[in-house]
Amino acid sequence: MDFNITPARLSAASDSLYPEVSKLNPGINIQIVTDLRPAKYMDIRFLPGVSFGQRNIRYYKNKVLYNEQQRLESSFLEFPLLLKLKGERLNNVRPYVIGGFNYRYDLAAKKDFEDSKLVYIRIKKPDLYYELGAGLDFYLPYFKFSVELKMSNGLGDIIVRESARTTSIFECNR
Repeated sequence: MDFNITPARLSAASDSLYPEVSKLNPGINIQIVTDLRPAKYMDIRFLPGVSFGQRNIRYYKNKVLYNEQQRLESSFLEFPLLLKLKGERLNNVRPYVIGGFNYRYDLAAKKDFEDSKLVYIRIKKPDLYYELGAGLDFYLPYFKFSVELKMSNGLGDIIVRESARTTSIFECNR
């Protein structure tokens, strides 16, 4: 749930707030696996699911930590379509690589904020991600156990450009 926030060129010269993602928090991801096997060593996977997480953003003004901190929570509906290429099974272990695209819709994005707090950054609801990873399938007597390391990276800018109560002066890349 990390992303990079870059101040826009116009705000660099002015007396502005500079954001930093200060702390990464663990999230949770729940998905249903749907497999189509068109070939012996290839699967097409559709993994609809939900994921939850948050990012804490600190702001600096003139290189001094600003009082206000913002918490951005996300509740995603995910619709990944992935291609899984598997290797030959050795004993009860099979390696694989996986890659594809994931459409995510953030249910918590652009929500109403408390009037007592300033709004600095708001994020868009939909985004498209590409995903790449590798893993191992372990075949046990009654089930298959998989361990996977996967990277997911967004393709677009998710910062809302229209003004809420304050103007967004940031660009975001994940």
